[in-house]
Amino acid sequence: MESSRILVVDDDEMIRALVSAVLDAEGADVIEASSGPEALDILSVEVPDLVISDVMMPEMNGFQLITKLRSQTDLQSVPVLFLTSRMDPGDATTGLRLGANEYLRKPFTVDDLVAQVSRHLEAPAETVEDAEQRTMPAGDALVDALDLLRATDGRISIARIAFAERLMVQARFGPDGWDDIQEQVAGLARTRLGQHTVAGTDGGDLVVATYDFTDRTVAAALTSLAKDISDARLAVRGESVRLTPSIGFTDAQRGDSLETAIRRTATAAEAAATQLDLAPVRWGAELTEENALAPSRFARLRARLTTPLQIALTFALGIVGPFLIYQALYRLGWDITAPLYVTIVLSLAITGALIWAEGLYALDPVRPPKEPGSPPPTATAIIAAYLPNESATILDTVESFLRVDYPDLQVILAYNTPRGLLIEQTLRRLAERDPRFLPLRVEGSTSKAQNVNAALRHTRGEFVGMFDADHHPQPDAFTRAWRWLSNGYDVVQGHCVIRNGGISRTARTVAVEFEAIYAVSHPGRAQLHGFGIFGGANGYWRTEVLRRTRMRGVMLTEDIDSSMRVIEDGGRIANDPGLISRELAPTTWSHLWNQRMRWAQGWFQVSKRHLRRAWRSRTLTLQQKAGMTFLLGWREVYPWVSLQMYPLIAFMAWRDGGLDSLDWFIAIFVLSTLFTTTVGPAQTLFAWRLAVPEIRRHRGWFWMYLLFASLFYTEWKNIIARVAQVKEMVGDRQWKVTPRMSGR
Repeated sequence: MESSRILVVDDDEMIRALVSAVLDAEGADVIEASSGPEALDILSVEVPDLVISDVMMPEMNGFQLITKLRSQTDLQSVPVLFLTSRMDPGDATTGLRLGANEYLRKPFTVDDLVAQVSRHLEAPAETVEDAEQRTMPAGDALVDALDLLRATDGRISIARIAFAERLMVQARFGPDGWDDIQEQVAGLARTRLGQHTVAGTDGGDLVVATYDFTDRTVAAALTSLAKDISDARLAVRGESVRLTPSIGFTDAQRGDSLETAIRRTATAAEAAATQLDLAPVRWGAELTEENALAPSRFARLRARLTTPLQIALTFALGIVGPFLIYQALYRLGWDITAPLYVTIVLSLAITGALIWAEGLYALDPVRPPKEPGSPPPTATAIIAAYLPNESATILDTVESFLRVDYPDLQVILAYNTPRGLLIEQTLRRLAERDPRFLPLRVEGSTSKAQNVNAALRHTRGEFVGMFDADHHPQPDAFTRAWRWLSNGYDVVQGHCVIRNGGISRTARTVAVEFEAIYAVSHPGRAQLHGFGIFGGANGYWRTEVLRRTRMRGVMLTEDIDSSMRVIEDGGRIANDPGLISRELAPTTWSHLWNQRMRWAQGWFQVSKRHLRRAWRSRTLTLQQKAGMTFLLGWREVYPWVSLQMYPLIAFMAWRDGGLDSLDWFIAIFVLSTLFTTTVGPAQTLFAWRLAVPEIRRHRGWFWMYLLFASLFYTEWKNIIARVAQVKEMVGDRQWKVTPRMSGR
C-alpha cells in the first residue's frame, strides 16, 4: 500500500476522516471527495490506484458513480470498494455486477479494510465479466436441489455461511486459497447435515441446501455445524486457518424463486454477523426494513407501560390480585389460608437457610491448585468498552493491564464508538510503543458481546481474561488464573472489588454488596450446588471453550447465559475469591437502578432459556439440577413470594373482622420470623469477615449496609426483579450504559 493513490468518496466528513487516517497510517496517499460529481472531477485529472466509495450519497449515489467510472476506458480496471451501512442484500449483488470489486458492510474492522485494500492493490485487474462470474447465484447444485423440492414432498432448507475472516484470508492466500477453504467447509456441512446436502457459492459466501429437516432439527444441526467450523483447523498451503462462521437460513417454499431464497439467507446471515456468536439466524419478516419501520403490538404496548406504571402493576399482581383470589375462593367455600400460610413461611425459612449455608461454605473457600511445572502459556486480556462512556478511564485501565506480572500477555481493547474520538489517537500511539497492545475498533457493534466475539479473531493466548473497561487486575491475576485452568477447569471467576466506594453512599452500598456477592455468595454457592458461574468480568476462559461458547448479544446478561451453556455441556467453572480485580461502582441511584434492571431482566431471560434445559440435561448431577432450580427458578419466584404475607394477612383480617382479631403469636410464624431476620445480619457479617482489607477496614460501611438493606435496599431489589419480568414479557429491552466515576 506504500505510496498508493486512493480516492475516498463519502458525504460524511467523519467517515472520510476515519478511512483516510487508517490508510494514511499504512503509507497510502489519500484523496478525499465529498460527492460523486467531485469524485468525477478528480478522476478526470488523475487515475488513482483504488477507489473507496459510499453507496448512499446526495446528487449521485455510489451505483451511479461506478456506472460512469466503468464507462470510461482508462478507469475500467481501477479497483472499486463500496463501504456502506446499507444492509439490503440486493445492493451487494447490484454493486458487484456494476463492476465493484468488493462490497463491505458493517460490522467491519480496520484490519478488514486494510486487508481488502491491500489485496486489491496487489491483485491483477478484474474485468466486469470476471466480477459477474464471481457473483453468480449459488450454482447449478442449488438449482437442482430446488428442482428436487418441486418433484418431492420434502422440505428444503437453504443456509448461507459467511465468514468474518474472509477478507484477511483472501488477502493472504488469494482466490484459489479461499476456494480451498470453501471446499473444506462444504465437506463439514455434508458431514453434519447428511448426504442430502448440496453446496454452492454466492459472492464469497458458501450456500448449502438440505431437506427433510424440521424447524427444530435444522436449527440444531446448523448450530452444531457452526461449532464444527469454529473448532476446525482448515489447511491452506501448509498453514492452519480458523474461521468464525455466521449462518443465516430459511425454508424454500413452493413457488419461491432461487433469488428470493438467497436474498433471505443473506439478510439472515447479516443479522448473525452482527453478533459473531455462532448462533444461526432464521430469516423472518422482522428482519426486513419494511417491517422494522412498523411498530409491533408489543412496541405500542411498551410505549404505554412506563416504569412507574410497571411498578404499580407488579404490586397489583403481587398483592391485590392474590387478595381478590382468596376472597373469591372463600366465597366458594374454600379457605386455603392455613396450607398457604405454612407454605409461605417455610419457603422464606428455607431461603434463609440456603443463604446461611452459602455463607458457612464461603468461610472455607476452595484453594487454587498447585502451580503447574511447565511455564505459563501466552495469555490474552480482552477489555470490552464503549468509548464515549469510558474514554476518561480507558487509558488508565490499559496501562494497568500492561503492568500485570505475566511473561507473555496480549492486551486487546475491543471497543465501539458512534464517532471518532481523540483518545483513539492516543491508543494507537500506545500500540506503536508497546506491541503487546491492540486497540480494536468494532464497527457496527452495539454490545459487549459483539466486541468480545470480534476480538477472538485476534486472540493469541491459550486462555483469555475478560474485563470491563474500568477493571484493574491484581499483578498476579493471570498467573493465579492459570493454576485453575491448567488443572481441568474451563472458566474461573474472580472477585470483583469496588475501588471508588468513598465517592457516594450509592458506591459504598455497592462496595459492601459486592463483597457479599463475590466473597460470600459465589464461592459458597459453588460448593453448595456443585458449579460456579461467570459473572461478566474478571473471568478467565480457556480460549477454545470461549471460541465454542461465544457471547450472545441478544441476551442482556450474556455472561450468565454463557455460564449456563458451559455447564450444560459438562464444563467446569471455578470461583476464586482470591483472584481480585478492582472496578468502579455506579455513583447515583438512577444509574444503579438502570444497571440492576438490566441484570434482573437478563437473569430472567437466562432462566426462561436454561431452566428446562437443566432439568432435561443428562450431564448435570442431581445436586447441580437442584442448584439450577434454586438459582434460575426460585430466584425469579422469590420476589413475588416475599410479598405474599401482605395479601394473606389482609385476607385473614377481612375474614376475621380486623387485624386485632388475628393471633400473631403462632409458633411457626414467630420462629420463622426470628430466623429470617437473622439472614441480613449474618450475610453482612460474612461479607465483613471475608472482605478484602481495603473494604473491611470501613466498618461504618457495613453498619450502614445492614441498616439500609433491612429497611429499604432488599425490597428495592425485589421491586426491580418483579418489574424486570414485566418488561421482558412485554418486550421492553433497553441496554443503558452505566456511567463511571472514579474516586476513593
